[in-house]
Amino acid sequence: MGNIFGKSSAKAKVSRVTEQDKAVLQLKQQRDKLKQYQKRIELQLEKDRELAKKCLATGRKERAKTLLRKKKYQEKLLSNTDAQLETIEKLASDIEFAQVETQVISGLKVGNEALKKVHEMLSIDEVEQILDETRESIEKQQEIDALLNGVLTEEDEDDVLAELDALVAAEEGEKTPAADIGERLPDVPKDDPAEAADAERKRKEKGTERSTKKVALEAS
Repeated sequence: MGNIFGKSSAKAKVSRVTEQDKAVLQLKQQRDKLKQYQKRIELQLEKDRELAKKCLATGRKERAKTLLRKKKYQEKLLSNTDAQLETIEKLASDIEFAQVETQVISGLKVGNEALKKVHEMLSIDEVEQILDETRESIEKQQEIDALLNGVLTEEDEDDVLAELDALVAAEEGEKTPAADIGERLPDVPKDDPAEAADAERKRKEKGTERSTKKVALEAS
């Protein structure tokens, strides 16, 4: 039996409600009770005032005076409850703000622990070593670039630039739309090629005949 009760108690869920939460809840409950008490006093004050007026109307002046004294006393009680309400609300706000501060501090603590672990993983010596290795790699690459530039002649550089221009032109040609290529092609002749060739041949024959006649006239 003892083991059974022990297991059940171990499995019981831990409540997330803290002592501060309980204190704030109690303060708010007390605040609500004071507000209800204020409403009752305000209603009673109004009743006593109306009753005092009736007593004066019926000639019972002393009774009216007693009611007004009671009313004055209750007004003081009402004023005291206002001060108590202000104190309770301020205390509840202070507790809630303290809870927020506690959560912030807890978060800062977790962040500091994580930062410490990161610093433990990377010491200053390791960081300096990584920076030195990076610097050496950059310097070595610069030396290789300098050697390559020294091996190539001016003619080689011109060939490299020409090849680069050819690659750029080829890439631009691939990107050119088909419509633009069609605009750059020559127009297709509308006349029949055979007829055009025959007309050109006749024109040349006429020109030859004129030249022959001119030579014959000059010879005569």
